[in-house]
Amino acid sequence: MEKIVQETHELFRKFANNQRRQQWAYHVQEDREFRLGKQWTQKQKEILEDRGQAPIVVNRIHPAVETAKALLTYNRPSFRCSPREDSDNKTAQAINGLVEYCWYVSDGTSQMRQVIDNYYVGGMGAMLVYQDPMADNGFGEVKVMCVDPLDLYFDPSCRNRFCDDSSDIIYSRLYTREQAKKYKPMFESKIDKAESDNESERPVTNRADDGETSWPEESSIMDQEDNEYIRGYDRYTMVLSKRYRVFESFSTQEKILKKDEYKGYLKTPAWIVDGNVFTDEQKAIQYAEAFRKQALQQGVREVADIQNVTYSDLIDMGLIKVVAVKMRTIRQISIMGDKLLYIRDLPDSLQYYPIVLFQNLHTGTPFPTSDVRLVRHLQEYINKVRSLIIAHAASSTSLKVLLPKGSVDKQEFEREWARTGGVGLEVDYDFGEPKVVAPVALPNELYANEQTAKSDIDHQFGIYEMMMGNTAAAPTTYKATVALDEFGQRKIKGKLDDIETGLTRLGKVMIPFIQQLYTKEKIVRLLQPNNSISEYAINKRLFDDKSGEIKVLNDVSRGSYDIVVVAGSTLPTNRYAQLELYMDAYRAGLIDQQEVLKKTEVFDMEGVLQRTDMVAKLQQQVEQSLGVIKQLKGDLQTREREVYHAKQAKELEKFKSDLSSTSTQAKAATQLYEARLKDDQKQRKASSKEQE
Repeated sequence: MEKIVQETHELFRKFANNQRRQQWAYHVQEDREFRLGKQWTQKQKEILEDRGQAPIVVNRIHPAVETAKALLTYNRPSFRCSPREDSDNKTAQAINGLVEYCWYVSDGTSQMRQVIDNYYVGGMGAMLVYQDPMADNGFGEVKVMCVDPLDLYFDPSCRNRFCDDSSDIIYSRLYTREQAKKYKPMFESKIDKAESDNESERPVTNRADDGETSWPEESSIMDQEDNEYIRGYDRYTMVLSKRYRVFESFSTQEKILKKDEYKGYLKTPAWIVDGNVFTDEQKAIQYAEAFRKQALQQGVREVADIQNVTYSDLIDMGLIKVVAVKMRTIRQISIMGDKLLYIRDLPDSLQYYPIVLFQNLHTGTPFPTSDVRLVRHLQEYINKVRSLIIAHAASSTSLKVLLPKGSVDKQEFEREWARTGGVGLEVDYDFGEPKVVAPVALPNELYANEQTAKSDIDHQFGIYEMMMGNTAAAPTTYKATVALDEFGQRKIKGKLDDIETGLTRLGKVMIPFIQQLYTKEKIVRLLQPNNSISEYAINKRLFDDKSGEIKVLNDVSRGSYDIVVVAGSTLPTNRYAQLELYMDAYRAGLIDQQEVLKKTEVFDMEGVLQRTDMVAKLQQQVEQSLGVIKQLKGDLQTREREVYHAKQAKELEKFKSDLSSTSTQAKAATQLYEARLKDDQKQRKASSKEQE
């Protein structure tokens, strides 16, 4: 234990005493003070005061940093998870919800604002992923926290942007003993016995200090306090760990086990029935009974017995294949003073340090350059020009008069000259004529140069006057303003790429911590900006009545996942232009009204959708009723036409029947008349023959 503590102390001193690290820390502290208004050195301030000039500060850097922070944290980052293998996409969605939940419980947006502040001012921001065991009523939560880059110590020779090639990363700072006990409450006794120096590693600059700002571990403040300080160390180091990769041919599952887990794995019982391996004794008995019944029905007397074995026996049989492998894992060593608190191996699936860096101008070293350092000289030029203008204005209001020696009483002359209103001064011209010396007017180019320097600072930070709401710099038309606002964000999107790369790494680090901690059933609810709630149930256990097995829904402890941050998700968008775009898409039928409402500031979106849905249902019912009524009217008209045609057909048939009867009678009468006529003719012929 003492060896590990001594090794950590030596490594800390090696990293802290590196010349490049000390120079970088000095620049970071100087840039922080410069950003907050300490823009004159003590020597420069004394020279200006001796000249009667005021050390004026026209701070252009601070509003530029604040505007950049506001742009880059306008929206909450959107994470997207996807499984690397053929896993359940619902589980990936649950992982995605957990990442956003951890961001929410950590107040990630506020943490991110400080990270971006450090990114612009110090050249580097940093976030730590950790597990808070006391959160959520003792169940624990995975959280993220912004850490001061001056509290981080790296291998000076590492070149990776995230310092993945650093042999160790040490997070070290001074605590009071009371702070340390609250930070590590499980180790109060060790903290009480720990001894440590209280020497601060914070650099001291030569900037003029007016006492209006203070900094962590400031020696002048620490000396005045009665609290006893102790240095804490959280050392993260990569180690080679032996693991056992096992593949079970009977279950087709592959596992990676630690040494202690492997020893317990070998003792796991199993049962073999007719060459089939069972891990549940009850299922093995049921299978054996079913096998015996089937054998008796087929007239076979020899039946399979149940063979009780262990996983060690299955390895000997070749049913389980084992390969010993070496893996890079992250080990955390926590030390307070000269006492070792604990050593912890972080999750095996964690391939990166839990400290995620956001480096600004990466130079191939762990000591990047900030934007503030690039524009310091421009800011100093603005201050000098403004100080010169004020000094010139003061000289213009208090003219210099050249008097012949002995012509007037100098003290009385100065007293009378300073009075306001009309003043009469007696002068003896025998000694010569007085001359008033006026200062030379400043050229207009000097004022223009100050504005140019301000624009250069804004350009370096990727922001412009119009983006700060300056109406004088905005075009006269709405469309042109929207277009310029969109084009103006292209510069800051270069910075956004650095931030999104760091957030992607942050998500990849969070997932192994999530899989290790969240093993119990948990319901996660997220409140969206549009007032809707997303709910995710993880590790939910369900009982299958048919198989009698307990299945786990959304088991987040398994699987590997990739994560990305939606590009540009944190940048602001022009609300009016975006709403107009969505309205056009809605009119074209490409999207529904819910998507349009998401882009508005309507707070009760769910209520609006519910009421709109009710109105739509009523309208649909009315339309359906009108359709039924219209159909009934049509059917009624059809029936009326059918009845009318039926009546006409009946009358026609009746007329046809009457006509047919009349025709028959006429035919019968005609036939009778013809018959009688023939008879009469016959009689006439017979009578004529008799007369002859």
